[in-house]
Amino acid sequence: MSKVTMTVNGTERSGEVEGRTLLVHFLRDQLGLTGTHVGCDTSQCGACVVHVNGAAVKACTMFAAEAEGAEVATIEGQANSDGSLNTIQQAFQDHHGLQCGFCTPGMVMSAAALLKDNPKPTEAEVRHYLEGNLCRCTGYHNIVKAIMAASGQDVGAIAAE
Repeated sequence: MSKVTMTVNGTERSGEVEGRTLLVHFLRDQLGLTGTHVGCDTSQCGACVVHVNGAAVKACTMFAAEAEGAEVATIEGQANSDGSLNTIQQAFQDHHGLQCGFCTPGMVMSAAALLKDNPKPTEAEVRHYLEGNLCRCTGYHNIVKAIMAASGQDVGAIAAE
């Protein structure tokens, strides 16, 4: 066991981990941040996406020890300071970009990373970026609309696929 310390959603957090402890399990099991979901355990679904030092990372592909000293952002830290939904979260609600909600945290975190790097993506760029995130409910159409709306773009021309 070794001690790991990282800043999670702006707060320094520490815990004891085995070398094999994945970041997703550290966040969920030790820190109680259960918004980061474990969907597949094989890095296929994107339900576990978090930001590590500003980059989108699938937390099931990273050991907790690798995040030593890192800045980690999870879905729990995405709301506005007053507790209201941030722009992306509100767009997901407004445009029905979720159904069961299991993939939603990873989708929101991926959308945040995309919009940070590309504030006005095209529909094709959004669809391409989301290839690492799986949703079994929505068919992606409303997720794409939500991300486009969060970027301040007109969603009236988004075609269903």
